[in-house]
Amino acid sequence: MRVLGIDPGLRTTGYACLETVAPGVTPRIVEAGVFRLVRGGARGGAAPAGSDGSRATGLPSIADRLLELDCDFGELLRRTSPGLVAIEGLFAHYRHPATAIVMGHARGILLLGARRAQVEIVELKPREVKKAVSGFGGAGKDQVQRTMQDVFQLVELPTPPDMADAMAIALCAARRVEAARREGAGDPSESRASRAGVRASRVPKLSA
Repeated sequence: MRVLGIDPGLRTTGYACLETVAPGVTPRIVEAGVFRLVRGGARGGAAPAGSDGSRATGLPSIADRLLELDCDFGELLRRTSPGLVAIEGLFAHYRHPATAIVMGHARGILLLGARRAQVEIVELKPREVKKAVSGFGGAGKDQVQRTMQDVFQLVELPTPPDMADAMAIALCAARRVEAARREGAGDPSESRASRAGVRASRVPKLSA
Protein backbone atom coordinates (compact mmCIF):
# COMPACT_ATOMS: atom_id res chain seq x y z
CA MET A 1 0.00 0.00 0.00
CA ARG A 2 1.18 3.50 -0.77
CA VAL A 3 0.83 6.32 1.77
CA LEU A 4 1.23 9.94 0.70
CA GLY A 5 2.19 12.34 3.51
CA ILE A 6 1.58 16.07 3.08
CA ASP A 7 2.95 18.99 5.11
CA PRO A 8 0.75 21.86 3.85
CA GLY A 9 1.85 25.45 3.37
CA LEU A 10 1.30 28.39 1.03
CA ARG A 11 4.99 29.03 0.49
CA THR A 12 6.28 25.47 0.51
CA THR A 13 4.28 22.25 0.75
CA GLY A 14 6.23 19.11 1.56
CA TYR A 15 5.22 15.68 0.31
CA ALA A 16 6.46 12.11 0.67
CA CYS A 17 5.06 8.91 -0.77
CA LEU A 18 5.96 5.70 1.06
CA GLU A 19 5.17 2.14 0.09
CA THR A 20 4.69 -0.50 2.76
CA VAL A 21 6.81 -3.57 2.10
CA ALA A 22 6.00 -6.11 4.82
CA PRO A 23 4.90 -6.08 8.48
CA GLY A 24 7.69 -4.77 10.68
CA VAL A 25 9.75 -3.54 7.71
CA THR A 26 10.42 0.17 7.16
CA PRO A 27 8.41 1.43 4.17
CA ARG A 28 10.40 2.40 1.09
CA ILE A 29 10.44 5.94 -0.27
CA VAL A 30 8.68 6.14 -3.62
CA GLU A 31 9.07 9.88 -4.04
CA ALA A 32 9.61 12.89 -1.79
CA GLY A 33 10.03 16.60 -2.35
CA VAL A 34 8.34 19.98 -2.06
CA PHE A 35 6.02 22.24 -4.02
CA ARG A 36 7.53 25.73 -4.04
CA LEU A 37 4.56 28.03 -4.49
CA VAL A 38 6.26 31.44 -4.38
CA ARG A 39 8.96 31.10 -7.01
CA GLY A 40 8.53 32.86 -10.35
CA GLY A 41 5.48 34.82 -11.40
CA ALA A 42 1.87 34.16 -10.65
CA ARG A 43 -0.42 32.25 -12.99
CA GLY A 44 -2.64 34.53 -15.00
CA GLY A 45 -0.71 37.75 -14.24
CA ALA A 46 -0.07 39.86 -11.16
CA ALA A 47 -2.57 40.21 -8.36
CA PRO A 48 -4.41 43.54 -7.98
CA ALA A 49 -2.89 45.84 -5.38
CA GLY A 50 -4.36 45.29 -1.93
CA SER A 51 -6.11 42.01 -2.75
CA ASP A 52 -4.11 40.01 -0.20
CA GLY A 53 -0.87 41.94 0.19
CA SER A 54 1.05 39.64 -2.12
CA ARG A 55 1.73 42.16 -4.87
CA ALA A 56 3.39 44.56 -2.43
CA THR A 57 5.86 41.84 -1.43
CA GLY A 58 6.42 40.60 -4.98
CA LEU A 59 4.80 37.24 -4.24
CA PRO A 60 2.07 35.49 -6.24
CA SER A 61 -1.39 36.08 -4.80
CA ILE A 62 -2.94 33.52 -2.46
CA ALA A 63 -5.40 32.60 -5.20
CA ASP A 64 -2.55 31.94 -7.63
CA ARG A 65 -0.67 29.84 -5.10
CA LEU A 66 -3.78 27.79 -4.37
CA LEU A 67 -4.24 27.17 -8.08
CA GLU A 68 -0.60 26.08 -8.38
CA LEU A 69 -0.98 23.79 -5.35
CA ASP A 70 -4.12 22.24 -6.82
CA CYS A 71 -2.37 21.53 -10.13
CA ASP A 72 0.80 20.17 -8.50
CA PHE A 73 -1.10 17.98 -6.02
CA GLY A 74 -3.36 16.58 -8.72
CA GLU A 75 -0.34 15.58 -10.78
CA LEU A 76 1.33 14.04 -7.72
CA LEU A 77 -1.75 11.91 -7.02
CA ARG A 78 -1.77 10.67 -10.61
CA ARG A 79 1.96 9.99 -10.54
CA THR A 80 2.18 8.15 -7.22
CA SER A 81 -1.29 6.52 -7.03
CA PRO A 82 -1.56 6.37 -3.20
CA GLY A 83 -4.09 4.29 -1.31
CA LEU A 84 -4.03 6.75 1.61
CA VAL A 85 -3.31 10.48 1.91
CA ALA A 86 -2.13 11.69 5.33
CA ILE A 87 -2.35 15.45 5.89
CA GLU A 88 -1.09 17.43 8.85
CA GLY A 89 -4.06 18.48 10.97
CA LEU A 90 -4.95 22.10 11.62
CA PHE A 91 -3.30 23.71 14.64
CA ALA A 92 -2.87 27.24 16.00
CA HIS A 93 -0.20 28.87 18.14
CA TYR A 94 -1.14 31.76 20.38
CA ARG A 95 1.84 33.76 19.11
CA HIS A 96 0.93 33.19 15.46
CA PRO A 97 -2.88 32.98 15.21
CA ALA A 98 -2.87 33.78 11.48
CA THR A 99 -0.95 30.55 10.78
CA ALA A 100 -4.10 28.47 11.17
CA ILE A 101 -5.93 30.65 8.65
CA VAL A 102 -3.15 30.38 6.08
CA MET A 103 -2.82 26.64 6.67
CA GLY A 104 -6.58 26.30 6.27
CA HIS A 105 -6.41 27.60 2.69
CA ALA A 106 -3.82 25.01 1.66
CA ARG A 107 -5.46 22.18 3.59
CA GLY A 108 -8.78 22.87 1.89
CA ILE A 109 -7.22 22.44 -1.55
CA LEU A 110 -5.44 19.24 -0.50
CA LEU A 111 -8.47 17.68 1.18
CA LEU A 112 -10.64 18.49 -1.81
CA GLY A 113 -8.06 17.08 -4.23
CA ALA A 114 -7.74 13.82 -2.34
CA ARG A 115 -11.51 13.50 -1.96
CA ARG A 116 -12.02 14.22 -5.65
CA ALA A 117 -9.55 11.45 -6.48
CA GLN A 118 -11.48 9.13 -4.10
CA VAL A 119 -8.38 8.42 -2.01
CA GLU A 120 -8.72 7.66 1.70
CA ILE A 121 -7.78 10.58 3.95
CA VAL A 122 -6.36 10.73 7.47
CA GLU A 123 -5.48 13.90 9.40
CA LEU A 124 -2.69 13.79 11.98
CA LYS A 125 -1.78 16.43 14.56
CA PRO A 126 1.86 17.65 14.52
CA ARG A 127 2.62 16.58 18.10
CA GLU A 128 1.08 13.19 17.42
CA VAL A 129 3.35 12.66 14.42
CA LYS A 130 6.48 13.84 16.21
CA LYS A 131 5.83 11.59 19.20
CA ALA A 132 5.16 8.60 16.94
CA VAL A 133 8.37 8.91 14.94
CA SER A 134 10.82 10.44 17.44
CA GLY A 135 9.31 9.67 20.84
CA PHE A 136 8.90 13.36 21.71
CA GLY A 137 5.85 15.43 20.74
CA GLY A 138 7.77 18.69 21.00
CA ALA A 139 10.62 17.66 18.69
CA GLY A 140 12.09 20.44 16.57
CA LYS A 141 12.41 20.34 12.80
CA ASP A 142 16.11 19.43 12.98
CA GLN A 143 15.31 16.45 15.21
CA VAL A 144 12.62 15.27 12.79
CA GLN A 145 15.11 15.58 9.92
CA ARG A 146 17.73 13.52 11.75
CA THR A 147 15.12 10.92 12.71
CA MET A 148 13.98 10.54 9.10
CA GLN A 149 17.59 10.25 7.97
CA ASP A 150 18.15 7.42 10.46
CA VAL A 151 14.88 5.61 9.79
CA PHE A 152 15.30 5.55 6.02
CA GLN A 153 19.11 5.26 6.17
CA LEU A 154 19.64 8.29 3.96
CA VAL A 155 23.15 9.44 3.13
CA GLU A 156 22.19 13.10 3.52
CA LEU A 157 19.82 14.96 5.82
CA PRO A 158 16.41 15.25 4.10
CA THR A 159 15.95 18.92 3.20
CA PRO A 160 14.10 21.19 3.26
CA PRO A 161 12.43 20.48 6.62
CA ASP A 162 9.00 20.50 4.93
CA MET A 163 9.97 17.33 3.07
CA ALA A 164 11.20 15.66 6.26
CA ASP A 165 7.94 16.61 8.00
CA ALA A 166 5.96 15.03 5.16
CA MET A 167 8.05 11.87 5.46
CA ALA A 168 7.25 11.75 9.18
CA ILE A 169 3.52 12.23 8.51
CA ALA A 170 3.53 9.42 5.94
CA LEU A 171 5.52 7.13 8.25
CA CYS A 172 3.15 7.75 11.16
CA ALA A 173 0.14 6.98 8.95
CA ALA A 174 1.80 3.85 7.52
CA ARG A 175 2.47 2.55 11.02
CA ARG A 176 -1.16 3.16 11.93
CA VAL A 177 -2.26 1.14 8.92
CA GLU A 178 0.01 -1.72 9.95
CA ALA A 179 -1.21 -1.60 13.56
CA ALA A 180 -4.84 -1.53 12.43
CA ARG A 181 -4.28 -4.57 10.25
CA ARG A 182 -2.65 -6.45 13.11
CA GLU A 183 -5.55 -5.64 15.38
CA GLY A 184 -8.13 -6.40 12.70
CA ALA A 185 -9.41 -2.80 12.61
CA GLY A 186 -10.60 -1.30 9.36
CA ASP A 187 -9.92 2.45 9.73
CA PRO A 188 -6.38 3.71 10.54
CA SER A 189 -7.76 7.13 11.50
CA GLU A 190 -9.35 8.19 14.78
CA SER A 191 -11.48 10.64 12.80
CA ARG A 192 -13.80 10.10 9.86
CA ALA A 193 -12.13 9.11 6.59
CA SER A 194 -13.35 8.21 3.16
CA ARG A 195 -12.65 4.70 1.85
CA ALA A 196 -10.73 3.82 -1.31
CA GLY A 197 -8.72 0.98 -2.81
CA VAL A 198 -4.97 0.50 -3.28
CA ARG A 199 -3.61 1.55 -6.65
CA ALA A 200 -0.70 0.58 -8.90
CA SER A 201 3.02 1.18 -8.18
CA ARG A 202 5.38 3.54 -9.99
CA VAL A 203 9.12 4.28 -10.17
CA PRO A 204 10.91 5.43 -6.93
CA LYS A 205 12.09 9.05 -6.94
CA LEU A 206 13.55 11.48 -4.37
CA SER A 207 13.56 15.17 -5.24
CA ALA A 208 14.15 18.43 -3.40
